[in-house]
Amino acid sequence: MRELFAASLFLLGTSVLACAQTSPFDMSGERPAGARPVAPRPMLPAQPSPVPVPALPQTVAPQPPTPPPANPVAAAPQTGDSRRYIVPFSELGLVGEYDRKSWSIYLTTEQASAKARLTFTYQNAIVVAPEASKLTVFINNRLIGQRQVGSPDSPSAVSFEVPQGLLQPGANLVTFEANQRHRTDCSIDSTYELWSNIDPAGTYLSFTGSDASRFSGTDAIRAVGVDGTGRTAFNLVVPAMEQPGTTKPLLRLAQGLSLLSGMPNQTFAFSADTLPAGGPGKMAVLIGTAAELRPIFPGLPPAAESAPLAAFATEPRSGSPVLLISGPSWQAVSTAIETIVSPTDRAPETRRDVLTTQRWTAPDAPLLFADTRIPLSQLGIRTVDFSGRRFRTSFNIAVPADFYANSYGEAKILLDAAYSSQVLPGSHVDIYVNGNIASTVPIATTNGGIFRQLPIRVTMRHFKPGLNSIAIEAVLMTADDVACAPGATASQTPRFALFDTSEFHMPDFARVGQRPNLAAMAGTSYPYGRSPQPTPLLIDRTDADTLSATATLLGQLAIAAGHPIAIETVASPGVIGDRNAIFIGSISQMPATVLAQVNVATASQASWRPVTDSQPTEIDNGKALEEWRSRITGSAIRGRIEALREWLRRNFDITAGSLQFVPNAEEVFTPSNAATLMIAQGKSPEGGGAWTVVTSPSAGDLREGLNALTAQRNWPQISGHITTYSSRTGKIESVPVTRFDFVPTEGLSIANYRLIAANWLSTNILSYSFLLVVLSLLIGLATSRMLSRLGRSK
Repeated sequence: MRELFAASLFLLGTSVLACAQTSPFDMSGERPAGARPVAPRPMLPAQPSPVPVPALPQTVAPQPPTPPPANPVAAAPQTGDSRRYIVPFSELGLVGEYDRKSWSIYLTTEQASAKARLTFTYQNAIVVAPEASKLTVFINNRLIGQRQVGSPDSPSAVSFEVPQGLLQPGANLVTFEANQRHRTDCSIDSTYELWSNIDPAGTYLSFTGSDASRFSGTDAIRAVGVDGTGRTAFNLVVPAMEQPGTTKPLLRLAQGLSLLSGMPNQTFAFSADTLPAGGPGKMAVLIGTAAELRPIFPGLPPAAESAPLAAFATEPRSGSPVLLISGPSWQAVSTAIETIVSPTDRAPETRRDVLTTQRWTAPDAPLLFADTRIPLSQLGIRTVDFSGRRFRTSFNIAVPADFYANSYGEAKILLDAAYSSQVLPGSHVDIYVNGNIASTVPIATTNGGIFRQLPIRVTMRHFKPGLNSIAIEAVLMTADDVACAPGATASQTPRFALFDTSEFHMPDFARVGQRPNLAAMAGTSYPYGRSPQPTPLLIDRTDADTLSATATLLGQLAIAAGHPIAIETVASPGVIGDRNAIFIGSISQMPATVLAQVNVATASQASWRPVTDSQPTEIDNGKALEEWRSRITGSAIRGRIEALREWLRRNFDITAGSLQFVPNAEEVFTPSNAATLMIAQGKSPEGGGAWTVVTSPSAGDLREGLNALTAQRNWPQISGHITTYSSRTGKIESVPVTRFDFVPTEGLSIANYRLIAANWLSTNILSYSFLLVVLSLLIGLATSRMLSRLGRSK
């Protein structure tokens, strides 16, 4: 019995020790950014982490306890609450040691007056030091809450109360800010390992009560918002969708809805008889006469039988709001559509001051037409004291479609900044334009310094029509970082300061349109957004897929133009004449004359077929043969030649295209079977207009391709005179313009002609050299002739 009792005590002690044993430190790979978010939970004070058992003898300090966040609340919504997703992106990452993202959301009066709380779900890199890293959330520039960054293993949900009265009807500014430091590494390279990903599906505002989910007027279209993936979907149910005469008002409605919501990732879907399910970021719109809509929506108000109607109703099955646009006839339906769209109208010749971007990046980007100086405080930059190693912040500006200064122009940043005596020579301040390095200013002095309106020249080589992003980055090196003593990464002593009194200076630049130019179309909807006359639109058929694709494209063009584009549906290119026009449809139905105008091979109508997963990838025999030839012979010589070309391009912007008197003719383009969508632009038959073709092998590919290409992350990549997209790989490719025509857009002036000539001669250096030689000879001959008439003759 005594032995049995002793054995029981031994087993009990062993189990207790086993339960108390600490798990070893997990060095496995991090979870991906898209990992499934966990359910929101109340935040409790973190307990001190136990000391991990090392594999080898070493000293490990225990982690200090993490303080609880300010005003944590339970994240699960109460019964009857409504949820509003707020992240307008498919993914939101805050990277580096300092990052800040701001955008606005539109709230209805009911939502702004309701009790609200904000919840966000995040996951960070394992190398982020939680004791020195923070995530901060602002609404309307007021601090809502701050949280230590400490969720490397799995997504964590954090929730903060929104003070009553802070939210307002209309636009509300939301800001996420990250300050992050590395656990152990003090190098510049280590700052690229720091990230915190915000999960769009786990980031939302919760409103107490059911009134917040109701739309009381058509102005509430602006509050449609996004779903958990950052997308906005308008589902239009039109029983008479394929009837003649309905296409024009329907496409005008699509543009109006797109402008009112202003969201960056919008899609349109048409159906004839199916009412889609509602949900966040989705709006169902029923359009038709009262007789057409009654079988689909029995609760149609009786007023639709006698007068135009545009109002919200509640769908009885799901409780979601439904926009009803009806009347006794289609003429009345068109009148109801005008009541919604007319507030977004603007005369094409009216100059706008900003490019509307606040729904995905705030503030709106100012549109610069001439010599302008803007303080960075007006561009969303605030004064920052920075204690890390690599500071980066960015702002947006916009230029018009007729911008023509990418070969000679220089903007300036007048920098107000300071750096401490810790910063060593070799540090530098870099300027990036659309992700490309544009200028570098070295820091060559010790003992600190202050920059007052320091002019930094910024080449405009990488500027493009429409929106442009400019980033300021300071790379700071110190002796402390070289030593990297324990705790050095968590130092809060400021090393660098950027002041919002810094300015961006845009000089006068040449203004002349170019044709073709898809970048101008993507940036500002040129030339269709400036046309005072309706733009001819040829659609091969009005089925659901083609009409949905057309509405999605026109909605994006309307946002770029800042107003709905007037269209005129046509059935044949013969009636278009020499006007600007748009052609949409499958390539098999596209007129051969239209394809020829945009330099697309007409044989593509039979040969362009998308590659399916079961088909082998098409092999380019010519390219494969050239690769083998370069491997066997002449690889060293070719490598040196290519290296020389790259050196000339990088240092002097000299390319093969610039070393010719006359640009080469455009080659006929044949789309690859890997591509599923193509946008091509060329001249009209007489050269007086621009024709844009948007086509795919099938109507389904057209709809899928435009849904993807019009997303905000893809749309700015459209450029050249042909752009293709592959839904299989997500790859976007462009064919650059080799020959283009100038299109006068501004009044005639000697100053503008001088700037145009300066940019053109900077691009065509052989022509410039030839002109310089000719002018030198003429000056020499004139001087010789003049001198021969002077003095005493024999």
